Amino acid sequence: MLHCCNQNTYKLRKYSRLLLWKQASISKSIHTATMRQVSAMFPGLVQFPVCSRMSCSPPYSLTSFRSNFRFRTMASHIVGYPRIGPKRELKFALESFWDGKSSAEELKRVAADLRASIWKQMAEVGIKYIPSNTFSYYDQVLDTTAMLGAVPPRYSWNGGEIGFDVYFSMARGNASVPAMEMTKWFDTNYHFIVPELGPDVKFSYASHKAVQEYKEAKALGVETIPVLVGPVSYLLLSKPAKGVEKSFSPLSLVNEILPIYKEVVSELKKAGVTWVQFDEPTLVMDLDSDKLEAFTQAYSELESSLSGLNVLVESYFADLPVEAYKTITSLKAVTGFGFDLVRGSKTIDWVKGGFPSGKYLFAGVVDGRNIWANDLTASLRTLQSLEGLVGKGNLIVSTSCSLLHTAVDKTSETMLDEEIKSWLAFAEQKVVEVNALTNALTGNKEEAFFTANSAALASRKSSKRVTDEAVQKATATLKGSDHRRGTSVTARLEAQLKKLNLPILPTTTIGSFPQTMELRKVRREYKANKISEEAYVNTMKGEINKVVKLQEELDIDVLVHGEPERNDMVEYFGEQLSGFAFTINGWVQSYGSRCVKPPIIYGDVTRPKPMTVFWSSIAQSMTKRPVKGMLTGPVTILNWSFVRDDQPRFETCYQIALAIKKEVEDLEKAGINIIQIDEAALREGLPLRKDEQASYLDWAVHSFRITNAGVKDTTQIHTHMCYSNFNEIIHSIINMDADVITIENSRSDQKLLSVFRDGVKYSAGIGPGVYDIHSPRVPSKEEIVERINKTLGVLGSNVLWVNPDCGLKTRKYSEVNPALSNMVAAAKHLRTHFLVTK
Repeated sequence: MLHCCNQNTYKLRKYSRLLLWKQASISKSIHTATMRQVSAMFPGLVQFPVCSRMSCSPPYSLTSFRSNFRFRTMASHIVGYPRIGPKRELKFALESFWDGKSSAEELKRVAADLRASIWKQMAEVGIKYIPSNTFSYYDQVLDTTAMLGAVPPRYSWNGGEIGFDVYFSMARGNASVPAMEMTKWFDTNYHFIVPELGPDVKFSYASHKAVQEYKEAKALGVETIPVLVGPVSYLLLSKPAKGVEKSFSPLSLVNEILPIYKEVVSELKKAGVTWVQFDEPTLVMDLDSDKLEAFTQAYSELESSLSGLNVLVESYFADLPVEAYKTITSLKAVTGFGFDLVRGSKTIDWVKGGFPSGKYLFAGVVDGRNIWANDLTASLRTLQSLEGLVGKGNLIVSTSCSLLHTAVDKTSETMLDEEIKSWLAFAEQKVVEVNALTNALTGNKEEAFFTANSAALASRKSSKRVTDEAVQKATATLKGSDHRRGTSVTARLEAQLKKLNLPILPTTTIGSFPQTMELRKVRREYKANKISEEAYVNTMKGEINKVVKLQEELDIDVLVHGEPERNDMVEYFGEQLSGFAFTINGWVQSYGSRCVKPPIIYGDVTRPKPMTVFWSSIAQSMTKRPVKGMLTGPVTILNWSFVRDDQPRFETCYQIALAIKKEVEDLEKAGINIIQIDEAALREGLPLRKDEQASYLDWAVHSFRITNAGVKDTTQIHTHMCYSNFNEIIHSIINMDADVITIENSRSDQKLLSVFRDGVKYSAGIGPGVYDIHSPRVPSKEEIVERINKTLGVLGSNVLWVNPDCGLKTRKYSEVNPALSNMVAAAKHLRTHFLVTK
């Protein structure tokens, strides 16, 4: 055993400690590790004594491990944290409860354990401003709807504290009523439940969740900042309820909801709260003066209730427009202002132009939306500059937004390439980065930690695996070009009609069919080399045959192979493209229990070999009906991945487009006459500020056209989009020049149709979804007929397709079979009507 008198050993001990902070996410290690686990992570580490300048302590125990590695509590802040758990514990608990396999109490117990581990983790690391009420069973906006008692009448709520029955009915629907609309949370892949409001809504304090969770954390010895969706953003994100005039402005209800906010604040104060955080992300939008005035009005009205509290208003995802900055920083009731300084670096210019004296700046310098390690040296320079502007003690180091949008913990990624892994920081590591920056800002900079960070950044910059010169040259030739098919969509549809011989109102599905536990098990076993390739292929062929035969029995016109071989519509393709890396547990919540595992794009992208031709050809050989080749488009692969930040996003998108182009050409050669290139995330990537949107739409639409510009007129190109507000980009969608577009329409109460009523001409095929697949509810034939008839009021039968809103992967066959049967019956009923009319 070495002793502390050995100075080199002391240096080694210090460096090992710092290395541990970087690579093991001390937050988790401190709280959950046993000495055996620590020893396994760092062989030999526990054999050394803990050394100090004056004495040696006995070999490591977990107690001394905690005391020697605990950070001092400084002024650091986390906007929010992933709620699903490191192993998707919340997902499995929710689905078990929904399936009736576990009780409400069991679900609550899992949730409480997750919350406790998150709070304790941040407290152990040393975060001072720890958020509470960021946990949700489904969505934080839906939680706010519950808090305000703004339950739509169709859910038959009779008052009182809102329970799981009403809450999950609003989120998912039930046997008798549909769910509320779901759409994307700003420009992320997270979805929120859209509030439905009208002038007659009677608000009441119906969910005490914010207070309960604060008390829960306090009982664990953790002081937190309760987080509320701010009143103005809540209303701006709402829509007029069904039956309410479309011109109705939910913002007119601001004075109606403020009394509920006052009640919540009053209860929080009684519980001992000292800080409260209001999330007002709509501040980064292009708001007119009336909407900005609503912020002044709301927080002035709340001022007396907030007296005695420190109030943080948090914004994120973009720069604040200068008028929004002036508005929010002039609010007397607000103590601190949280800004995204990663995606909103221009906001620093507004701070330089003036920041209210004595107020706190929560500087979001650690990226909450990507997984790359922070450039700590650059961030520290930014923080030091800001400290000179706002004053020592008034600057708080924070994340750019909630860490909800990133994966939980990279230390569980045992299969990830070690060099690439060193370039990354997931949520747990980002918490440590925030604290390291805080310590450095207060004069306690850990040089070895910063040195290791700089080394990782240099490794990434110089790595040969990042750059492919041939790909860079091919991408460069695309700039300024205009890829477009040689004939008009009208001419192409005529050629396709003769070849495909489809009826009017042709029926199809979006792509995926239900994936059973048995199917997932086979994929896992094949990946783990537990079954042979032959056994795997035979199982997949059997599943494809089952799905094809089912569609034939249902009499669907254009079939799909069901995608049994695919784990995820983005990950599946990324696994077969160069320049991508993958995680085991890098899950991110999309909505409710739905989680995705975004690939990591770390380098230039190429397609080494065909990716889907084998499976599509097998399916087509099983039927005489056309089977769609199913691809994910370049924009969606980009927007649903963690994207490299060392080159412009459009360059990466062009690289992916060239790879997908090769796949499209190979599918066509294999005799696949209909190819669907999904761009579900096209709208999602639209910048929040209007002056940046045209550039994005230009390269995004161009990327899609690159993929299929060279196919024959008789090859029908489909695309699919879902769960976003598409009306404002309808002209860009038309400019994509697809032959057929299938698009979400049912859950948003057929909002898409309004653009066609307003005179937008669309000559391509279009399939507005006739039922919502994200709800277990099965629609009747009559309901679907009514939806199709509404669509026929604005679109001709010669261009209309009949299909669900989205893929069927997450549903059960007991739901899918009757729903599709009713869908086909509805289409046939209307075809008969057209024949009689003729």
